[in-house]
Parts: sequence; C-alpha cells; structure tokens
Amino acid sequence: MTSPPDANRSDRLQTALWIAAGLAILALFYALSPILTPFLLAGIFAYICNPVTDRITGWGVPRMLAVVLVMLALAALAAGLVLIILPLLYEEAAVLAARGPEALKLANTKLAPWLRDNFGLRLRFDSASLQKLAAGNWDTVQIVLERIYSSLKIGGVALVGLAVNLMLAPVVMFYLLMDWHGMLERLGNAVPRPWHDKLISVVNDIDDVLSQYLRGQILVMAILAAYYCIALWLAGIPSALSIGVVTGLLIFIPYLGFATGLMLALLVATLQFAGWGPIVAVLIVYGIGQLLESFLLTPYLVGERIGLHPLAVIFALMAFGQLFGFFGVLAALPASAALLVGLREVRALYLASRFYQGR
Repeated sequence: MTSPPDANRSDRLQTALWIAAGLAILALFYALSPILTPFLLAGIFAYICNPVTDRITGWGVPRMLAVVLVMLALAALAAGLVLIILPLLYEEAAVLAARGPEALKLANTKLAPWLRDNFGLRLRFDSASLQKLAAGNWDTVQIVLERIYSSLKIGGVALVGLAVNLMLAPVVMFYLLMDWHGMLERLGNAVPRPWHDKLISVVNDIDDVLSQYLRGQILVMAILAAYYCIALWLAGIPSALSIGVVTGLLIFIPYLGFATGLMLALLVATLQFAGWGPIVAVLIVYGIGQLLESFLLTPYLVGERIGLHPLAVIFALMAFGQLFGFFGVLAALPASAALLVGLREVRALYLASRFYQGR
C-alpha cells in the first residue's frame, strides 16, 4: 500500500525543515565559538570524570558529594603540577641571577669576538655599553618598545580571557556532572524513534573507542614521563625528575607539551655554563623522545586501541593540523576515533547495498 502524495510531500517538508534547523544550529555554534571554549573544556573533563563519579556514587555516596570529591581531586592534580613547575622556575631564576656577572663575562670573551670577526659588530656586554648602544639607536629601540607594548596589551586581553575561561569551566563542569545522566536521557528522548536504537548503538561504539583512546594516551604519558626522567638524569641535567614529569604530563597537548619540556631542559642545561655538552645531550634526549612518541608509542599504543592503523594515526595528526591548526592536532585522534565508527556504519551499508551486490 503506497502513501498518499500529501503524506510524502509532508515528510519531505519535515526532512527539509530538520536539515535547515541542523545547519542553523551549526552556524550558531560557529558564530558563538569564541565563548564556547569553557563549555567545551568543561564537557571534555566531565566526560573523563563521569565514570569516576559513577563509581563513587555506587558506593552509596550522594551525587553532589561525589562530584565535589572528583573536582577537588582534579584541582589537587593541577596544583601538584604547578608546585612541580614553580620551584623549578624559581631555582633556575636564582641560578640565573647569581651567575649573571659570569654570563656577561662569558659573552664578552666568547660572543663579542665572534660577532666582531663575523659581522664587524663591536659590542661590549655591560650596562654602560648597552646604554650607549640604545642611545645611538633610539628610533629603532622606540619602535621595538611600541611593538612590545602592543603585544603585551593583546597578550593581557588574552590572559584575561583565559582567566575567565578557567574560572567558568569548573562551574560548568559541576553542573554537567550533576546532571550527566539526565541530560543524556533528554537528548536520547529527542531523537526520532525510528533512528533511536541505531543512534544509541553508534554513540555507545564511539564512547567505547574514546575510552580506549584515553587509556592509551595515559599509558603514553606515563612511559614518556619515565623516559624523560631517566634520560635527563643519565645526561646529568639538574631537576631531571621535575622536567621529565612536566614533559610527560603535558605530552597530551601535541607540540606544546614537548616544546615546554624542551625549553625548560635547555634553560637548565644552559645555566650550567658547562659548554655545549649538556645542551647537545638535551637535544638528543628530546629528539629520541619525539621519535618514540610520533612513530612508536602513539601509533601502536593509541592507534591500535582505537582501531586505527599507525599510518592512519600519523596522517590524521598531519591532516587535522593542516586544516584546523593547533586545536586540530589536539582533537585529531578523538575525532578520528569517532569518524572511524561512522565509517564502519557507512561501509556496512555499502556492503549491503544493491549497488555493491549487483542486484
């Protein structure tokens, strides 16, 4: 029995309206993207912390208390990371201040002759010579200072925005964790009934893949933290434990974690004033660490867990980075994991299609 033409026309109209509504929502999200950062950050942490919260509530603890305990543990972890970094920076700043005169003397005996012989620049690295150099090039110095001031203003605005996001994200995360299951239930009830079971199955598959991704990423972080601690200690770099832990914990942020650890290690190696040996050792340690992470640990410990071939992992990191920049690299593997589930469904439909089977 065929449907009446009016019914078919009504169904097509409803489909078109729902597609238009979906596109409008995507456009709205794009327009509001600058203010969505704390909500996205809170959603990511809520997704990560919800299983722990459920485990605690399973012990008979009220949901609100469980959420508070989880958030306090997360805050303690962040505070521990800060307490690892700050003493390291303070110690190296004290070393730099104590060895300032020695550094100027070394610059006068090593760097100044090299600049004179290769570039014809006659410089003396002391306060009187630097003041004289600045007075003779005041126009250039003024332009540089204006640019620095402009950059500081822009950076100040960015820091204020970051501070606001950091203060707002815990509030959003608290409410998300409190209402996590109710929110998912309401979203599930909004799905059209013919699509409900299939969509829930796909969402569960994505959740399973993302869980595997998180476990693999935590394993990569632990292995790299141990590697950097041991390798820097063997290279004779002071504060090897602190630098190694910081590098390992921040490695989940592609490039930023590696760059932060490398800069800290180079700073410590340079302040030893022991020649090029410690600096070269740091570069070798971090070069090997980057190769291990990019071509061994991430492809096999993360890629295999989420069902991606190692070459697909490398391609995903490069492709998302090219398309979306830093945040694309950060979201490359989770997004690829979600896309993998969708591609599996598309492949199943293709294999069952009349086109593929030739019927």
